[in-house]
Amino acid sequence: MLVPKKVKHRKWHKGRSRKRTVETRGLTLAFGKFGLKAMESAWLNSRQIEAGRRTITNFLKREGRLWIRVFPDKPVTARPPELTMGGGKGSVDRYVFPVRPGRIIFEIDGVSLTTAKEALRRAGHKMPFTVKFVSK
Repeated sequence: MLVPKKVKHRKWHKGRSRKRTVETRGLTLAFGKFGLKAMESAWLNSRQIEAGRRTITNFLKREGRLWIRVFPDKPVTARPPELTMGGGKGSVDRYVFPVRPGRIIFEIDGVSLTTAKEALRRAGHKMPFTVKFVSK
């Protein structure tokens, strides 16, 4: 799964909710002809990115090319269940990518429109937000 090799700070703050703002970077297709665009904001887990990648590559049967446009570099901490309050912040549990509306998640090229549409539709079911198919 996707995990950063090294981070400057091991534990981060959560950050404020940005439900009403839209993304300013990663809005257009840069590598492929077809892409999957996020329409809501959420934290995209490294497991969910991997599930989407495996779905696309499995459907494409090693045809075409796939680009993943997001990388989970934000650490999320968690405490064990049934633990009393106090004792500090928990250890790093997983890494996430904070997605905002408009961000391109996956891009593919080298396949037909119908194949690309179906592959990205299946990957969209693995995402924790609603997605939209986009093409050049």
